Amino acid sequence: MRQISTMQSFVSKASQTQRSPVLFCVSMSQIPNVYSFGGDLPFFVEAVRTGDREGLLRYALACVDLVYSNSTGWNSSALTIALVQGDALGGGFEAAISHNIVIAERSAKMGMPEILFNSFPGMGAFSLLSRKLDAARAERMILSGKVYTAGEMFDIGLVDVLAEDGKGVDEVRRFVGDRRRYEVLASMRKIRQRINPLSLVELRDVTEIWVDNALKIHPQDLRKMERLVSAQERRLASTGIIPISQ
Repeated sequence: MRQISTMQSFVSKASQTQRSPVLFCVSMSQIPNVYSFGGDLPFFVEAVRTGDREGLLRYALACVDLVYSNSTGWNSSALTIALVQGDALGGGFEAAISHNIVIAERSAKMGMPEILFNSFPGMGAFSLLSRKLDAARAERMILSGKVYTAGEMFDIGLVDVLAEDGKGVDEVRRFVGDRRRYEVLASMRKIRQRINPLSLVELRDVTEIWVDNALKIHPQDLRKMERLVSAQERRLASTGIIPISQ
């Protein structure tokens, strides 16, 4: 997260000092079929077991700071684009939809499975979804735990561009290549922030509630999380990627 924050600061400064401003920034994953599995679950489980509220809150606040920065363009001219070419789950889903534009390949899957552990996504999901959809649909989506296809997300408006598998990068290039649309899209971001502003204070207040709930999670649900971590690490290992926890 520190690396991402450093990158955002660099883009912000570059946009303000260079003659040619940064117009678009794209986030994507180099891991096949995985955009992001979300938060650091091993840390989360350990923090809950030891009652480390301070550490868990510090981690959560760092997450929402990045979500807010993605949404507002890092205090720069840049429009943020998420290219989702695989699973975006939990915090990974929150990260994706915090971008101004979401481009997803058809086989990508997105969702928030936290309810399976009697938790909920607390790093911006409700704030973002209630603005992109409405409060009722945001709550229904969060409490369902359903994992959606990219096509389903496109139909409800959470994916802006649906690309065929293997064509995501081409769609990004096509999208950013049409510079005539940039001013309109940048203006629309300003309008959204004016009409239904997303505030960092709101995100931080919500994540405080999330931390308090997390510390009450039952040990049985923590064991479910550990099994999920093992499954994710096996999947990463199959791609030749060494899990961070190792």
